[in-house]
Amino acid sequence: MWRDTLLLLRDFRAPLLWFTLLIIGGGGLYAYLADLANESVPTLGKAFYLALTMVFFQATDDFPQTWYLQLFYFVMPLLGLSILAQGLADFGILLFNRRQRSKEWEMAVASTFDRHVIVVGLGHLGYRVVQHLHAWGHDVVVLELAPRSDLVANLRDLDIPIIQGDALTTLEAANIRRARAIVLCTQNDNLNMQIAVKARHLNKDIHVVIRIFDEEFARALQQQFGFTALSATGMAAPVFAATAAEMDVSYPIKIEGEAFSLARLRIAPHSKLHGLSVSQIEQQYDVSVVLLHTAQGRDFHPAGERRVSVNDTLAVLGGHDQINRLAQANQ
Repeated sequence: MWRDTLLLLRDFRAPLLWFTLLIIGGGGLYAYLADLANESVPTLGKAFYLALTMVFFQATDDFPQTWYLQLFYFVMPLLGLSILAQGLADFGILLFNRRQRSKEWEMAVASTFDRHVIVVGLGHLGYRVVQHLHAWGHDVVVLELAPRSDLVANLRDLDIPIIQGDALTTLEAANIRRARAIVLCTQNDNLNMQIAVKARHLNKDIHVVIRIFDEEFARALQQQFGFTALSATGMAAPVFAATAAEMDVSYPIKIEGEAFSLARLRIAPHSKLHGLSVSQIEQQYDVSVVLLHTAQGRDFHPAGERRVSVNDTLAVLGGHDQINRLAQANQ
């Protein structure tokens, strides 16, 4: 809210500038005319102060004898108060009705994020990617040129900022320089490429996940630019979300009517999983650990008493909700 108020004050600069010019210009003109009328003001600073007091009907000097100096006492309040009144009215309305400034408010919220994920495109794929990332505990900012009102309402209920506009011009507003990843879900390959290149220019360490329909082109992008390019054959939303979260999740398979996925994740520095044993992870998160990869090597059937540490890689088999809980614990 403080950041949004600062953005609002920045927009309020014009009335403040005009008011300042009125005081300086009006005071200087009054001092000049007063000298011509032999009713001079002692100093220029006193002239500025006199102009300010005129605006608020607080002038304490004797009323001048010259007619054009007398006009200042009537004109200055009209000009000054009209500038301030209009500016303050607009400021008050926007301050207490932030929904009228939805874009600025969303920008202020996005500016508070760190190590977040930016999703470009709020179509069918983008919407589901956002849902998965949010379920895994990631902060998400959405960029969309023309978002559907129903999708916007659903995501705002989750406190996910949605910045409306051309993604090429709103990357800075989404706090791209502090983001950990960007997922490009639009259906335009050329636009996805342009945004990916600009994102990497603004943040050289950002992880880029890009939707590309041509499978050969996707492989070429991955080899040449280091982008994670997923073609039409890999367009399941969980795959995109997991890639952005630096976690691999396989497409779900049905076992006895239940959907299970294989997920692989690296233990993060502040993960709640650090120090837990394999059996504790299986019991607390209701998953089956199928691989533990440490600096010493890979163990496809780790013993229950083995403990996991930071930078270890864990592969588990579990349902969607169970993997979500595990991913959140690993943040």
